Amino acid sequence: MLKKGNKLYSILTGSCPKCQQEGMYVSKNPYKPGHLFKMRERCGHCNTKYKIEPSFFYGAMYVSYGVGIAFAVAAFVIAKLIIGASLINTFIAIVATLVVFMPVITRLSRNIWINIFMKYDPTAVDAAEA
Repeated sequence: MLKKGNKLYSILTGSCPKCQQEGMYVSKNPYKPGHLFKMRERCGHCNTKYKIEPSFFYGAMYVSYGVGIAFAVAAFVIAKLIIGASLINTFIAIVATLVVFMPVITRLSRNIWINIFMKYDPTAVDAAEA
């Protein structure tokens, strides 16, 4: 389905945006306590530096707002329109969804943010394999 070379692949897998050979995070599991924000300094394959500048990922906050809205709308549609829950129960479902998926939203936002500024480079893959 998802092939390397596609930005969506890098966003959904959390892999290096340049070579897509290695994960950017120390732990693949965002729910592992204390490892949500721990990223590698550089890609082990193409040597891409992930933190382009100090405080680079502060911009991901703006992306996380949009991603959070998408999760909240999905929770609303499921709770209110599909299940038919009351308004208060729908609100609780939205809040619970945002709390439970906060680590996923955070990582997705960071992945989207870095992929805005970097693109896949097939020569980085070839150089890493050589």
